[in-house]
Amino acid sequence: MTRRPRPAARILLVDGRGRVLLFRFTVAGRAPFWVTPGGALDPGEAYEAAARRELLEETGLDLDPGPQVARRVVDFTSVEGVPVTADERYFRVDVGEHEVDPAHHTDLERRVMQSWRWFTRAELATHDEAIYPADLLNLLDATEPTHAR
Repeated sequence: MTRRPRPAARILLVDGRGRVLLFRFTVAGRAPFWVTPGGALDPGEAYEAAARRELLEETGLDLDPGPQVARRVVDFTSVEGVPVTADERYFRVDVGEHEVDPAHHTDLERRVMQSWRWFTRAELATHDEAIYPADLLNLLDATEPTHAR
């Protein structure tokens, strides 16, 4: 099977209580799953620019995402049904509190990404629906800031 390259920026958005924001995807023919904010790069777009754009589009926050904190290459089928090899770059953004503003969601996001919530670490460990990346707790631990922003 031929896979299309999919460079993507993903955000580890963590609030002041240590909770991480995830979006629930519901796609026909697949079990619901939860993912971090983020998405594919636009043609010619840098990962950092995509991270900032995706953060604004999906959460309403217009913030500098800072440097990349992790990278992962993974194969999956996109919500559009396209087999991809994703080169995902992660950015950690810590905020006090934030209420998601869906005003900038794309038509596709409105169809497949209709709910979101902040998860505690305990909830991540015991949730009954799939969460991606599967090792999100380890990724959060590895990117824990050594000082407040």
